[in-house]
Amino acid sequence: MLTAKATIPISNCSQFHQFRSHPHLSSISSPKPTSRFRPFSLYTSDSHSFLHAGIPVNVGYNDEQKTSDTSELRILMQKVEGLGINSDSCTPGRYNLMICPQCKGGQPMEKSLSFHISENGDLAMWRCFRVECGWAGQAFEDKTPMYNGFSKISKVNCPGLITLESLGLVPLGEKLIAYFLERMISNNTLQRNSVMQISGDQNVIAFTYIRNGSLVTCKYRSLEKKYRQEKGTEKILYGLDDIEEADEIIIVEGEIDKLSMEEAGFLNCVSVPDGAPQKLSTKELPSPEKDYTFQYLWNCKEYLDKASRIILATDGDKPGAALAEELARRLGRERCWQVSWPKKDEFSCFKDANEVLKNLGSGALRDVVENAKLLDANAI
Repeated sequence: MLTAKATIPISNCSQFHQFRSHPHLSSISSPKPTSRFRPFSLYTSDSHSFLHAGIPVNVGYNDEQKTSDTSELRILMQKVEGLGINSDSCTPGRYNLMICPQCKGGQPMEKSLSFHISENGDLAMWRCFRVECGWAGQAFEDKTPMYNGFSKISKVNCPGLITLESLGLVPLGEKLIAYFLERMISNNTLQRNSVMQISGDQNVIAFTYIRNGSLVTCKYRSLEKKYRQEKGTEKILYGLDDIEEADEIIIVEGEIDKLSMEEAGFLNCVSVPDGAPQKLSTKELPSPEKDYTFQYLWNCKEYLDKASRIILATDGDKPGAALAEELARRLGRERCWQVSWPKKDEFSCFKDANEVLKNLGSGALRDVVENAKLLDANAI
């Protein structure tokens, strides 16, 4: 069993609800920033340039220090130029957009490569935000006159290196905002959850996965329902900061379902990052270090351990049922409750939270959650 921050604003147009069936759920009353991120630089889609806070000017360098810094920067620039990255016009400490030498920016030849040199000139990072490319890497300054090619260049796989700027993320444009409005997801909810898009004309949604106000990873969804995630980053639950102090939580199967729960008034909701398995495993539960498919649960253990009641609102299909059982095996069936999706017609039920929100409204979705039933302790 898996026993192994801020506060949230309440808008005038929305009431955030408690579960009637479990009255001791703490109320939500304190103000919270409208976005989960700590302050960051924004890339503006209209001007195609980054907006930056002023960069402090270092003072007190003597000539020897300046010469050393210049030498380090020159070595670093020589390394990246060997990969086809022209850094002559790049300013250390800022993010720069240029044509990617790997994909050439695709057919429109867009400036899809985000390139960054650290302010002290000892590290360069880059990433192409075209879905078809995604080339990324980093290079470190090396003072040795003869270095072995690009032996110090590696894939960017450290969560600390992931930033909005390096991923080329920008605020949602009108087309994607309209896409969410059709699904009854408001712009306020999108902004509070820092839902963004990839820069350019690709219309790819970016769901930012945040912990303690910092970006951990990102999941992308095109309008054609093609998905991808940042490689080499830690797997966590989507919306994790919303359950930091929650005694009761809801777990859903997709990011849009998490946003739908918020429209119904439930902020204490998270989504799994990877969808559902095709069927329930018949094997014994693996140890935490070998539980690769559900590693995101163990990565969020300290959050989940605080919950006395967990409502499973996975999809109403066979994979969704399998996911609910797999979650219950790890979280402890004794604290798991499960929703029943309402009837769509004589032969079928609505599949998930967003279908209920779109077709029946937020009140019906609240009823679904508030009428969840305790899982049968013996059923598998």
